[in-house]
Amino acid sequence: MNEDSALAGMRVLDLSQYEAGPSATQLLAWLGADVVKVERPGAGDPGRSLLGATGTAAYFLYWNTNKRSVALDLEKPEGREILLRMLPRYDVFVENFGPGVIEKLGLHYESLRARHPGLIYARIKGFGGFGPHASYKSFDMVAQATAGAFSVTGAKDGPPMCPGPTMGDSGTGTQAALAITAAYVQRLRTGVGQLVELSMQEAMTYYMRTRLANGSSFGGGVAPRAGNGEGPMLNLYPCAPGGPNDYVYLVVATPRMWEDLCRAIGRPELAKDERFAGWIARHKNGDACYAEIAAWTRTRTKHEAMRILAGAGVPCGAVNDSRDLFADPHLRARGFVVELEHEVHGKVAHLGNPLRLSGSRVEMRAAPGLGSHTGEVLRADLGIGDSELSSLRSAGVIPAGE
Repeated sequence: MNEDSALAGMRVLDLSQYEAGPSATQLLAWLGADVVKVERPGAGDPGRSLLGATGTAAYFLYWNTNKRSVALDLEKPEGREILLRMLPRYDVFVENFGPGVIEKLGLHYESLRARHPGLIYARIKGFGGFGPHASYKSFDMVAQATAGAFSVTGAKDGPPMCPGPTMGDSGTGTQAALAITAAYVQRLRTGVGQLVELSMQEAMTYYMRTRLANGSSFGGGVAPRAGNGEGPMLNLYPCAPGGPNDYVYLVVATPRMWEDLCRAIGRPELAKDERFAGWIARHKNGDACYAEIAAWTRTRTKHEAMRILAGAGVPCGAVNDSRDLFADPHLRARGFVVELEHEVHGKVAHLGNPLRLSGSRVEMRAAPGLGSHTGEVLRADLGIGDSELSSLRSAGVIPAGE
């Protein structure tokens, strides 16, 4: 345990899988909580083999750093009994199984609360625990579709489009981590645990509010798709050498920024051009305005354009692809890109913890191998000795290697 971390002392039993739950528990682990991930022997979290990956998928590695793994067969009575014996030593229980799964295992909130009244029980479901859609299964894209994200993404005259970032999953996980932490703080005052529930559909709507404010008329209208921009002042501009991601995005929000832009591209006279005098005029003459700016951006790389324009006070960003992201000199200078040694992949690059607390220190650790901490955790938590571990192995409750 890292005593210098914000959540030192919090212990989490993590039965979550894929991304929505693991993203929540990873944030807690990054803040210093002791997260013990309970997985099925043999297969483990389905995220380990996502889309047929051999070894351990990068997807799993990216969402499960700083955790310990215990392999425990919860379909066997002995496995469930081990989990229930562990339960009182933990503050938080997290699950995001499909509807009805946790109930079949007998590990629903009411059952666990009876054994551990101070437990913070967090469940993440596609549509929550009640309501007409509560029995429906969900993944990230389903949450985004039903929360309206597809409807505001894509070209104005094109079909709805799936957003790239997995906000339906990890965006829900972020909110779950906040809710769990709030419940933990409340328990420190009251000594009482509680149920924390997140609906992925509801969580995703949190990221929709700015778009809903543009054209939805408080639910009376339909917010439009805006493509990559809204006129020349908020738009994507092509850069050299013309590759699929060679673009820079500009946000010219004020008259001062427009003047700064004109000077930065060597065209200060455009600031006095009547066609572009004011936001409305620039929008009305959008094609001409866009052409003037694009003539300059096409002669610069996206990173050069960003350096010049941002340096002149114009908010802008190069469109980093995934290779750019890991090589980004700014992220590397901040220590955000880290290399971790994994037992299967060797040393691989990870993006770091975005939560920077001056008084909390947690070193990032690679995601665990399946069940690699089973013996360690059961010995420490339950005082189980070699004889009982051997019996559990023989019964198939824990892996043979543990």
